[in-house]
Amino acid sequence: MAASSSTTLVHALAARGASAETARGIRIASLLFVTVLTIVAAQVSVPLPFTAVPLTLQPMVVLLGGLALGSRLGSASQILYLAAGIAGLPVFAASAVLPPGPLRLLGPTGGYLMAYPLAAFVTGYLAERGFDRKYVTSVLAMLAGLLVIYSVGVTWLGLFAGTGEPAPGLSAAFSAGVYPFIAPDLIKLAIAAGFVPALWRLLGRSH
Repeated sequence: MAASSSTTLVHALAARGASAETARGIRIASLLFVTVLTIVAAQVSVPLPFTAVPLTLQPMVVLLGGLALGSRLGSASQILYLAAGIAGLPVFAASAVLPPGPLRLLGPTGGYLMAYPLAAFVTGYLAERGFDRKYVTSVLAMLAGLLVIYSVGVTWLGLFAGTGEPAPGLSAAFSAGVYPFIAPDLIKLAIAAGFVPALWRLLGRSH
């Protein structure tokens, strides 16, 4: 694992471009791909009867995007995702109880959504320091990003969410927004963390 700044997977692929324009195109296309993948992942959601927070594939896409894109591109992909939602595009998870469009950011899941750019940045920052090259360190980088999502999400849910009712407090927020998701998220993370190291190995063999 490198102690200093390292090349991320997407930047390594871009460096293979025949020109600066090609390299820039690869980076932009990769950013947009992760944004679209986040939108698709939002549509794969499972509502749970005991909480307003649905089970989705979004956190793993956010973290995997940060791991592959790096801090700035990974964060930018999620800022673009949130901007699309604020603009009123149907990019957030479908829900009969959560507010639509930009109001979703003020609802109980708003903290999780607003944490996505920061989580991608943290995971990408670690990837830029070589955490994306091996499975174990990829898990650690993604765990750091997941901790950001949980921390911001549960704080917003417990103290600030605009539900029209008194804030439930952090204890209730942990019960509704963290505990039910730990096991599924860890399983998804354990699977997703192998993707980028595997692609690095393929890239190395193609030299």
